Amino acid sequence: MYEQVHAIIETLRPLVARHKGDIELVGVDEASGVVQVKLKGACAGCSMADLTLKEGIQAELIDKVPGVREVVAV
Repeated sequence: MYEQVHAIIETLRPLVARHKGDIELVGVDEASGVVQVKLKGACAGCSMADLTLKEGIQAELIDKVPGVREVVAV
């Protein structure tokens, strides 16, 4: 699962980079389906970060990677 999540994160990084931000994959808990990411650059502390995290990153991972249930920022 980690490899699949990492591959999707890599496809999303250029989109986030357009807004001068970045995503770092911190970890994947396969048992719970929780993916941990760190939002960096302009995304850190941005008022839209939660929307990016849940409606963008989480939605894409849940759709593309079986077993992913939630994405959390750490």
